[in-house]
Amino acid sequence: MPKPIDNIPKIRKSLTFYRWMAYIAGSFLLLLVVEMVLKYSPTHVEVYLGDPRGFFFLAPVMPEPMCQWYSLFVPGGMGCEIISTGEGFNLSLFILIAHGWIYVAYLLACFLLWQAMRWPVRRLVIMALGGVVPFLSFFTEASMHRIAVAEIDVLERKKVVLDRKRAERRAEKAAAAESAATEPADQA
Repeated sequence: MPKPIDNIPKIRKSLTFYRWMAYIAGSFLLLLVVEMVLKYSPTHVEVYLGDPRGFFFLAPVMPEPMCQWYSLFVPGGMGCEIISTGEGFNLSLFILIAHGWIYVAYLLACFLLWQAMRWPVRRLVIMALGGVVPFLSFFTEASMHRIAVAEIDVLERKKVVLDRKRAERRAEKAAAAESAATEPADQA
């Protein structure tokens, strides 16, 4: 695996991908919280698009016929399913599924940045938890971005010094090779 000093462009790409995914995952997590509140609070509705009763319609949900009314407050609890009464595109279901896949992409972004920066596992766990707690991804992203940018600046300064030393060594080798090539001609 290359050293981080040789990986600065990859680190920058990983950091950009992480930032985008943190904002997207955080936004979808907030949408998910709103959807869950709508569905499992006393309102008991799901959001539908293109329903015959309106383009943006809040369709009520009901427990199966053999279930008690309070089963609406326990997601999947007591063996009861919740039946949706809406028609059209179920935006609530879309938010659930999309958030799951976006969180997977967010975890990939966390892993790629963590791997490129060679951070301790603790930071990977903190980044991963950022996509689970509402609003936390925004704060986690800001913190990790600040840390990564500071470390990238240090790496770039080290790279400049290292490149300068390499150039000096190449110049010394070239001068030594040139002087070695001219020495036999001087002795003859």
